[in-house]
Amino acid sequence: MNLAAIPSPTTSVWHILGLPVRAYALCIVLGIIAAVLIMEARLRRRGVAPWASLDMAVWAVPFGIVGARLYHVITSWQDYFSAGESPIRAFYIWEGGLGIWGAVAGGALGAWFAARQMGLPLSIFADTLAPALPIAQAIGRLGNWFNNELYGKVTTLPWGLRVHDMDRSNPGHATVIDGKPVTLPDLYQPTFLYEAIWDIGVAVLVFLLDRKFKFGRGRAFALYAMAYTAGRCWIEMLRVDEANHILGIRLNVFTSIIVFLLALIYFVRVKGPREYVVPADAPETAPEPVAESDVSQVDVTNDGEDTPRPRAPKAYQVVSEERFREYEKTGILPPADEEPAEPAGESAAEPGGESNAEADDAEKAGSSTRSTDEH
Repeated sequence: MNLAAIPSPTTSVWHILGLPVRAYALCIVLGIIAAVLIMEARLRRRGVAPWASLDMAVWAVPFGIVGARLYHVITSWQDYFSAGESPIRAFYIWEGGLGIWGAVAGGALGAWFAARQMGLPLSIFADTLAPALPIAQAIGRLGNWFNNELYGKVTTLPWGLRVHDMDRSNPGHATVIDGKPVTLPDLYQPTFLYEAIWDIGVAVLVFLLDRKFKFGRGRAFALYAMAYTAGRCWIEMLRVDEANHILGIRLNVFTSIIVFLLALIYFVRVKGPREYVVPADAPETAPEPVAESDVSQVDVTNDGEDTPRPRAPKAYQVVSEERFREYEKTGILPPADEEPAEPAGESAAEPGGESNAEADDAEKAGSSTRSTDEH
């Protein structure tokens, strides 16, 4: 028996100065902000320059939105390309229709471009994003609640969801008869809430396990993918919204299973410690003292400021945690004992990255810089 019903909003869009402000879009934006802030804090603890997360977001967010829309259009092609439909509506993203699988794939491609621009391994972005992404997804699911969509089957559980009949002639508003919003006759499984709660649990799980085991080389992200898809699989089977089916099973269930297996294979096969980075030109010896009378050595680039302006390195090199901690304390990168400092591009198996031996040869030849083509 239903002891209480979860209410749903009657409005999901408001007009301000004639412009529509959609709850779903607001939830997505808030989710992105939360993810960026969480990832920013985690990136800094691994040696990345401040606000590299914004540089990544500039690339990843647009690519993610395009990928999310492409996945939706491809998997729901009949809504746009079947007889009587208008293909141009595939571009009407404001009407809704984004797929998380396409968002992750597109966002990963954008992050890859950003990583190459900043000289960072893509795996560092992936691992720092791993607990942040499910938080963004949880916030985004509130947009489905505002839209009265993606609910599940009829239920008699105490937490059944009351759903409004949304007016197709007045998008974003419930149908109103005699001054009262119209609701559907039954109560339904609040699948948006199930997924939001599951996402928060995934974020906590990844955060705690990553803190304990210090995953590297993208393994924290693989853990997120496994945990998320495990929940998405059973939640998807509760939903009753329109979807393509294979053998009577919703397409997204198959997608969840495939992504879970791929993430599991990656997690088991790929090994490696957590990656930390320092600037590619990090000093390995203390600087020579400057003579007080040597006017030519005076730094006049600060315009009278007491501390130098921090600048993002043009490239990074991956180092062990011990060397990173020492660099944090002293500003000097200690020599590697027996393990050479691995350029970040090599750690991600990026063609074009210069090996450590090549860097040593270049230094012996008088080269003053070290190249690290990262991604």
